[in-house]
Amino acid sequence: MTLPAGWTARRPTLDDVPAILAVVHVADTFAIGHPDFDAEDVKAVLTAPFFDPARDSWLVTDPDGVAVAWALVDNPSGTGREFVDVLVDPDRGADLRAPLLARQLDRVAERAAERGLPALTVRCGVYAPETRWAAELAEAGFARVKRYVRMSRSLADLPAEPAPPPGVTVRPLRADDEADLRLFHRIFDTAFRDTPDYEPLGFEAWRDLIPSSGKVWDEWFVAEVDGEPAGVLQSSDQALEQDSGWVRTLSVLPAYRRRGVGAALLRRAFATYAAKGRAAAGLGVDLANPTAPVTLYRSVGLSEVRWTDMYERTVAATGV
Repeated sequence: MTLPAGWTARRPTLDDVPAILAVVHVADTFAIGHPDFDAEDVKAVLTAPFFDPARDSWLVTDPDGVAVAWALVDNPSGTGREFVDVLVDPDRGADLRAPLLARQLDRVAERAAERGLPALTVRCGVYAPETRWAAELAEAGFARVKRYVRMSRSLADLPAEPAPPPGVTVRPLRADDEADLRLFHRIFDTAFRDTPDYEPLGFEAWRDLIPSSGKVWDEWFVAEVDGEPAGVLQSSDQALEQDSGWVRTLSVLPAYRRRGVGAALLRRAFATYAAKGRAAAGLGVDLANPTAPVTLYRSVGLSEVRWTDMYERTVAATGV
């Protein structure tokens, strides 16, 4: 990668968190209209268990030492596919995105070899305004494989929470009870088994990956039908900067779908967010999900606000 005179590409450290955050904020503002990351999120990436900043990331700075681009390879579980992101200042770093992508794909090839795999699947996300990025990914051999939609609703006009359907009850998760947390994981894992791209994790690995910022336990719920566990809802505080409650996952066991369980869980979550003074509630949905959740989400007042496309390609291991 050839840089302009005085510009530098180097490996980031924790001392670079403020500089990285500035790049992320300007990139997010261009892509989605507002910052969507904070300093703790940056630190979490740089200290993740399967991430080595000295090998998996690049930071590009201009002659004044101002960061203009940050590239990373991410894989929270250390299994399955890799994710690459190249975040740039759109006014000053747009030309850096394609060459940094090439560097990251070389790193994915190395990571495949390190894991003893012949190849790895790698994905990159694209927001609606990022037309140049989409073209650069296509040029690099990626193809679009799916679309995610972000949905939201105002809580200002939230009606009183209706009674759930007969036989359906919703209660908070008992987070200090490991058996209840294991039950939550079992429902989540079973419900997602028929979802495209789901990569199962055992209980301990799943628990370890719950972000510390996402442990808003009073916003996690378990639904039962006639006393039998049927569904769970996990919240996260990742949208607090937008004054919004966030549904991270909604899981209903196949035998209990289309019986009002999902809607009851969502309505309880919305009522909880509203009681805390949140202005809105939101979630993301994979349009490839065969359980047709968009219909459910619209029925509880959610509507689409933006989309993200996922692009994918296979990278052969180094030496293959």
